[in-house]
Amino acid sequence: MPGTGFHAVVLAGGRSARLGGTPKARLSRDGRSLVRITVDAVDAAAAVVVVGPEDLDLPGGVLRTREDPPFAGPAAGIAAGLAALAPLPPVPWTMTLACDMPGVAAAVAGLRAAAAAGPAADGLVAVDAAGHRQPLAALCRTPALRAAYAGARPSGRSVFSMLRGLVLQEVAVPEDATADVDTWDDVRRHRLS
Repeated sequence: MPGTGFHAVVLAGGRSARLGGTPKARLSRDGRSLVRITVDAVDAAAAVVVVGPEDLDLPGGVLRTREDPPFAGPAAGIAAGLAALAPLPPVPWTMTLACDMPGVAAAVAGLRAAAAAGPAADGLVAVDAAGHRQPLAALCRTPALRAAYAGARPSGRSVFSMLRGLVLQEVAVPEDATADVDTWDDVRRHRLS
């Protein structure tokens, strides 16, 4: 698919406050951590950077970075990921994903298929069956995403506020593709341990 090369920024550095501080990234299903499930979902990426603690078990070749300051929120995490990817050869697209969606592979597939169709939009954002947009399951044109973050102070800001100036095309994804893990009930529902 010409023109659909991408980098991926995987966010894995939250406090997991509603889980009593148990790191979501380390929860597992069938022997694979949530961060590993997410990284595996973007195995076609030219490069992947995980924004989170240094002690996460990641496959070789995955870049690591941390938002500054730590726990400054997902927008700050994306900014840190973009900075880590900046020295690499440019690619047309950059995907942003939270690591707490066990079914994320379906969202990745849907976003990549929509990008292959050559949309006129600045980016693509996953939308679940209830119509909720998930900015942490998105694929944006790299120049547009970098421009949205240029000169901004993302610490403590929402991702949607950072993307406000971009035209985002909604991409319908299967119901569980963006279902995230926030509570212990979610942990049980997704069969995680």
